[in-house]
Amino acid sequence: MTVLERAAATAPVAMRSRPRIRGKFLFVGDEKLFVHGVTYGTFRPTEDGEQYRPDVVERDFAQMAANGINALRTYTVPPRWLLDAAQRHGLWVMVGLHWEQHVAFLDDPGLARPIEQRVREGVRACAGHPAVLCYAIANEIPAPIVRWHGHRRIERHLERLYRAAKVEDPDALVTYVNYPTTEFLQLPFIDVVAFNVYLESQESFEGYLARLHNIAGDRPLLMTEGGLDSRQHGGEGQARALDWQVRTAFAAGCAGTFVFAWTDEWHCIYDIEDWDFGITDRDRRPKPALAAVRTAFAEAPFPPGLPRPRVSVIVCSYNGSRTIRDCLAGLQALDYADYEVIVVDDGSSDDTPAIAAAYGFRVISTENRGLSSARNTGLEAATGEIVAYIDDDAYPDAHWLTYLAATFESSTHVGVGGPNIPPPGDGPIADCVANAPGGPVHVLLSDREAEHIPGCNMAFRRAALQEIGGFDPRFRAAGDDVDVCWRLRERGWTLGFSPAAVVWHHRRNSVRAYWKQQVGYGKAEALLERKWPEQYNPLGHLAWAGRLYGKGLSQALAWRSGRIYQGTWGAAPFQSLYQRPMGVLSSLPLMPEWYLAIVALTALGALAFLWPYFLLALPLLALVAGAPLAQASLSAARASFQSAPPSRFARLKLRCLTAFLHLLQPLARLSGRIRHGLTLWRRRDGRGFALPYPRTSVTWLQEWRAASDRLSLIETALRESSAVAQRGGSYDRWDLEAHAGTLATARLRLAIEEHGAGRQVIHVRIWPRWSRGGPALVVLSAALAAAAAFDGAWAAAWLLAGLAGLIALRMAQEAGGALSALLRALETSARGQDR
Repeated sequence: MTVLERAAATAPVAMRSRPRIRGKFLFVGDEKLFVHGVTYGTFRPTEDGEQYRPDVVERDFAQMAANGINALRTYTVPPRWLLDAAQRHGLWVMVGLHWEQHVAFLDDPGLARPIEQRVREGVRACAGHPAVLCYAIANEIPAPIVRWHGHRRIERHLERLYRAAKVEDPDALVTYVNYPTTEFLQLPFIDVVAFNVYLESQESFEGYLARLHNIAGDRPLLMTEGGLDSRQHGGEGQARALDWQVRTAFAAGCAGTFVFAWTDEWHCIYDIEDWDFGITDRDRRPKPALAAVRTAFAEAPFPPGLPRPRVSVIVCSYNGSRTIRDCLAGLQALDYADYEVIVVDDGSSDDTPAIAAAYGFRVISTENRGLSSARNTGLEAATGEIVAYIDDDAYPDAHWLTYLAATFESSTHVGVGGPNIPPPGDGPIADCVANAPGGPVHVLLSDREAEHIPGCNMAFRRAALQEIGGFDPRFRAAGDDVDVCWRLRERGWTLGFSPAAVVWHHRRNSVRAYWKQQVGYGKAEALLERKWPEQYNPLGHLAWAGRLYGKGLSQALAWRSGRIYQGTWGAAPFQSLYQRPMGVLSSLPLMPEWYLAIVALTALGALAFLWPYFLLALPLLALVAGAPLAQASLSAARASFQSAPPSRFARLKLRCLTAFLHLLQPLARLSGRIRHGLTLWRRRDGRGFALPYPRTSVTWLQEWRAASDRLSLIETALRESSAVAQRGGSYDRWDLEAHAGTLATARLRLAIEEHGAGRQVIHVRIWPRWSRGGPALVVLSAALAAAAAFDGAWAAAWLLAGLAGLIALRMAQEAGGALSALLRALETSARGQDR
């Protein structure tokens, strides 16, 4: 070994903090770490079997550091001296743990068992070293191998390797490097979501990154390979491609990216001579790509000096002194050039105004008028082109506004939201609440377009918000964000989602506070249903068109899991997991009204003194009561906690409390819904009644109009009469449906005959339609009444017969009310049509 080699191997290494995760990003201490990486190796081994030579490593690392690279990725476990050298040059190392990933390793117990031991030995060799960025327990298990073993077995195997790595180096970050062909692997246990992605279209790359962010959820997304072959595309072509690849990855919110590769020198069993992916050649001479990567890394996540719109950040607070300091301190630390902060004090009785004034922000104090009114007060005072709202119990990431503004600048969205992540350190109850249902979640129609963005992290173009009149003051505590999103989308505008525009949102830290919050959300649902009845199904539940994202979503009881699109013979290059839509039976236990079924069956069983056969309700009661228990247990078992306690008993307590919250939340929502009129027995239109039988009308009209225009007139008249109007879908043979309650509706179908000279014959048919549950309850109650009478239990018989009669009467009332509403709408719309 030369003097240089000995010096490289023995030079002292300064200690530094190890990387840790905070939401979507990596941090070292309090500083955010954007990974500017290159892959390194694999290289031809020397005669003594060593892959790395100290003199080459020293020169490579010095050149990397000089070009703004701060990390490298190895595919095998590096020697300890290489980690020391990386530390001296300020480089982080992503350590690859190599094993036989390309063979059917789970078929051979003699091969499968030693893999875990090799992972342990690899981690043990690097454990505790301050240069380790993270460990990769595997890299791209081939799709045919995953298909052969089944994805569940592979997922369990990777989890065993993850746990083994954590045992050897508990404070280290651990990941698995995936790729699009096995995108469907469900790995919620890994710390960082890592993907190798090679796409030569910037638009496709941007779209796929958005998809990967939704797979990653609240975890950082790391691009661990990407690049272009300069032999095929030329040096300048490679430089241009790497420039937009790196910039796109950071602009999309990735925590970092590794360029494949540092050098054209590459050995895999044999020397690779027909590809040149390196940003230096085999003699380490720079290619044009090195300069492009250096500049792109230096300007990440966005180039300095880009024009950005002025943003008005509005914080609405009512007695928020406990948490607002964190919020305002975070707003002071924002990395954004042109923004203002307006604090609207909504009649607080604590020292909220004084705290806000101490931070130098503008404070507007009003009497207590509710959240929507406070939001409007901030909107009126705002001077920014963009108005961003954050709750007083949340605080932003330093680049929050940067990512929001970038999304506005690159799209026509009128509103943009981002994730809200529970911060660490709020205590075990808040951690359980974060895993409970009913938290603020976003609803996405696609990977980048939102149906709803939660109020704790939402921003809008001020002009659009003003055009719809701001927020509706009837929503004093909740529901305002849902309402404003619907009103904006009703205008034909779109909402976007930026996965990197992160805020940290404190969850409730007591069961009592959580109960109160969920009761309030139940009230908001009732208010929204009265204003937007067409957005609710007959049972009174929101029918989101998109998919909900976030922690705490209840796991439905389903007999079948999602399906994996694998292509013919497993050859699809992008293989995704497609979740089946939730069926009626699996979704029923998640509804708050499920508790009413438990009460009804309990009451039925208690009537056994009238007729002993009522005891048969008890087994059904056990099944009905057991469904939410099973759902809560399943959801709690899949929960992930910020800081898992060391003892198994402590972890069990957290899961038990989480399961309890899953049971408590629907009950709290039910309480709020019932108190404010959102019940199964509500009626939307009680102003009329028509006998529930089908009707057909034929009308001659002298003025030509399109069928859609005539139906729009009927729909408008129907909604103005306070009835619920629902449009038929693309596969329906009906055009409009009127709801007057839960058990029955009325439908309308329209056909037009064209007779020339603008004359039309309008055929309209309306008919009642009963839900499946109503007639089933009538028949069941009547059958039980007959059985009780036959058995001589006359009190029970009369009770059951009366129940059947009441249900049938209710069905007739609702059908007659819906028919009456349609008839009135037809009459009203006809007044505006020339006969």
